[in-house]
Formats: sequence, C-alpha cells, structure tokens
Amino acid sequence: MHATSALAAPACIENRTFDEIEVGDSARTTRTLSQRDIGLFAAMSGDMNPLAMDTGYARDATFHRVAAHGMWGGSLISALLATQLPGPGTIYLSQDLHFHAPINVGDTIEVIVAVTGKDPLQHRVTMHCCVRNQYGTEVILGTAEVQAPTEKVRCQRVDLPEVQITDHRRFRQLLAQVKGRPAIPTAIVHPCDDSAIVAAVEAANAGLIEPILVGPATRIMAAAKHTGLDIAPYRLVDMPHSHAAAAQAVALVKSGEAKLLMKGSLHTDELMHAVVAEPDLRTGRRLSHVYLMDVPSYPRLLLVTDAAINISPGLDEKRDIIQNAIDLAHILGIAMPKVAVLSAVETVNPAIPSTIDAAALCKMAERGQITGGLVDGPLAFDNAVSTLAASEKGIDSKVAGMADILVVPDLESGNMLAKQLTFLAGADAAGVVMGAQVPIILTSRADAPRARIASCAVAVLLVQAATNGVAPAAGG
Repeated sequence: MHATSALAAPACIENRTFDEIEVGDSARTTRTLSQRDIGLFAAMSGDMNPLAMDTGYARDATFHRVAAHGMWGGSLISALLATQLPGPGTIYLSQDLHFHAPINVGDTIEVIVAVTGKDPLQHRVTMHCCVRNQYGTEVILGTAEVQAPTEKVRCQRVDLPEVQITDHRRFRQLLAQVKGRPAIPTAIVHPCDDSAIVAAVEAANAGLIEPILVGPATRIMAAAKHTGLDIAPYRLVDMPHSHAAAAQAVALVKSGEAKLLMKGSLHTDELMHAVVAEPDLRTGRRLSHVYLMDVPSYPRLLLVTDAAINISPGLDEKRDIIQNAIDLAHILGIAMPKVAVLSAVETVNPAIPSTIDAAALCKMAERGQITGGLVDGPLAFDNAVSTLAASEKGIDSKVAGMADILVVPDLESGNMLAKQLTFLAGADAAGVVMGAQVPIILTSRADAPRARIASCAVAVLLVQAATNGVAPAAGG
C-alpha cells in the first residue's frame, strides 16, 4: 500500500522505518516564497546576491524579479526527508538536483519526494525529488539517497523559534539620497578620543563631510595614532581645550568656513552653550534633538524627540520641538508626518501634566501654531505604534498605530525610550540637533558605524535643502 503524507504540522512527528517504507510512498508540502525567506536563507548561508534585498530593483522588470537561491528549494526537499519521509533519524547521503527555472518571490511551490528504490543491505532509500510552481512548471528535479532509520521514533512536535531579520534598509536608503553629492565642510569639535576620530574619518571616507578638526592638536594626533587612521588630509585647528574648541568651531560656522557642526569628545551642553551664545547661529526656535530610529520591527523610519537637550520642556518648547521634527521629516521626504504626543495614557488626566500638554499641543496644531503634520495626543506608546493596540482601546485617530514622530514628555523618558529601542529592539539611532542656523551632529561612542554615518547623512540633507532654498522656517 502506497502512503502519502504532507507537512500538515501534526501534534507529533513519527518516522517511517526502513521496513515500513515501500517503493511508491511519497510525501509533499507547499510553501510560498517571501522576501523574508530570502533574508533568512542569506543569514543562514552567510552570503547574498545584493540585488535580492533590493525591493526597488525587484519591481523593475520581469527579468529583474527577485529569485531565491536554488538551494532554498533544495533545503525544502531536505526538510521533507528529515521530518516526514523517512523522518527523524534519517541520514542524508547524497543528492543530484537539477534546477530548471527560478523560484520568484510570491511563487507558491509544491515539494514532492517519492520512494523509487531500496537497498536492504545498507538500509538505503532512493527518492525522486520534484519541486513545481503554481503554474505546474517543474523548477527542480532530481534524486536523493538517504539512510532510513531502523528504529521507530515518535516525538512531540516543538514550536520553531521565532527569527527576526535585522535589516537597516532605511539608513541605506538615506545614504543613497546623498550619494555623489559634494562633501560638506564640517567643524569637528574636540575630537580627542578614538570614537570621535573614527566617526570623522568614516564620514569623510563616505564622501559626506570635509572634516575640520578643532581642538588640542597633540591630543587629536595622539587619538588618530591610536586608531591607526590618517588625518593628514584634514585641516587641524589647534585650540587649547574643549571650551575654546567649541567657540572656535562656532566661529568657523559664522564665517562660512564650515557648514556643519559635529560633536567630538566634549559634553553636549558645552557645545550647545557655545552655539546659543552666538546670536548669528540662533533662530526663533528652541534647539532640540531628533533621533532617527531605524527599528527593524517597525514599518517606517521613527523620529523620537527630544531625548538629548531639553530636560523638562514647557508648552512653548514642546511646540518648537514638534515643529523642528516635522520640518526634518519633510526634508526626509515625509510629506505629512504623523506626530504622536506621548504620555502614560491616552486620555486627558489633570493629575498627569503631559496629558494636558498633549491636548494643548493638538489644539495648537488645529489653530495653525504647528504646521505641516498631523498631531494627536495624548497617546500611550503602544497606541502610537500599534494599530492593534489602538483598535483594542477604541482610539479613532489618523496617527494612532502609524506614528512617524514620537514626542516624549521629557528628556528622561525620551532617553530611556531611545536606548530601549536601540539595545532591546535592535534599532540604529542617528541624531541631529535642529533649531540653529546649521545642523549639529551628535554621535555617541555606543553608536554603530552605520548610525554615525546616517547622522552625518541627515545633516548633509539639511544643508543641501537650505542651499536649495527649502530650509525649515526660522521663525517661532
């Protein structure tokens, strides 16, 4: 009697011993190829055709459709042999597979293995293997030889582990926007440790900036020597200490010799004090920091503000913080960013001041005091980023579950949120200070290299936008 089985995920897995197997027995399963499958296979194999992860390229033309590596189909054959026929205890001996057509993203394939021969001396079983797509086209044909188990195995099926592909494609897209454009002269303030030197050289090598190293020359050169990086091509402005370096960097911007400021190994407040002290660098806006979070599990770039400069902003400061973030979102190509003003709850509660501020900010947006975005709040974090959570709470909002910008109540909550996204959710965090006449790049020693590069890329976009006459309005 010929048995046919399928990978229907029964509660238990039971193998077929050599003695139980008959010529003609078969097993089959179906699978639809997704972009995620290609990413998973690339992670497992350690290599990837770069075009396979370029979804824009994949949509170009029929012959450019993304196809799986042929061995992805081969791996499904192996899985069928190992789990169903013969099943647990099977030893894979050899295979001879021929690949006749590609398997494209979106294709639903059927994998079939059938017994064509048995060798009782070595308990070997020869299997015919076939993989066909939804059109009936045979994409893989061949044979496999296995050693079938001689002992019966029946075990409880276990849940497969969840696997997440961390693909920071949004930062790659950001870099693509500035690729090939002129490098921007950038004053690097007090770059006296390894991370500051590395960040400056990385950004220069990426063609984003022309570093002007401002600070104690002996310490800068010592840091460069320690990292093994050559800073000879870059201008070095010798200043005795960090306060003087910050003042001189601001002067370089004022004179037009530098178009960007980049924090080195000094405290953020020290740099910001020098910026605020120069009237020509101030605008009608409050300075505020915006994190650009590339969160693998979130479907869009997420802006978090302010988690670095304003400790406990009032209503007027929050208005500027929101407007700065909206203006940055416009430069990034988000035409009408959705702004979620966060609190612990989604209802106005007089006992929670951040809910009062959120309600007032929404009214300010309605009256044109905040422009260019959809503002809603108060919203709890889950309601801001999850449509399911918002639906369960009965929240009717064009922002809930789809936020582009998260406005935090204060620096403490914002700093914790940004670091949780970075260290627990695998996010990369680029950052830039808005509200001055020039963008200010803040980097951290804990930043991944791509995050540091992305911070520079954002600042370069802002400078280019200002040059093209589409800079954010300076007024309050």
